[in-house]
Amino acid sequence: MPVLALAIIGAAAGLIATRMMKIKADLPTTLAIGIGGALIGGLTLRFLMMLTGWAAGLVGATLGAMLLIWLWKTYIR
Repeated sequence: MPVLALAIIGAAAGLIATRMMKIKADLPTTLAIGIGGALIGGLTLRFLMMLTGWAAGLVGATLGAMLLIWLWKTYIR
């Protein structure tokens, strides 16, 4: 998956994840969470993405972003 597409999917996933986890974050933080989540989700769900395409990428990126938010709320805050 090209890096640009991963960044776009990550940005959308960050927006979805911050809304689902009910945190208030500014736009750069939301984008960073989403892109980080996309990297995590892209690496762990690579096989699923090959089978189903972009939809699995969005799901994986959202799950990865939610994991980052949970880690941030649990250990950093």
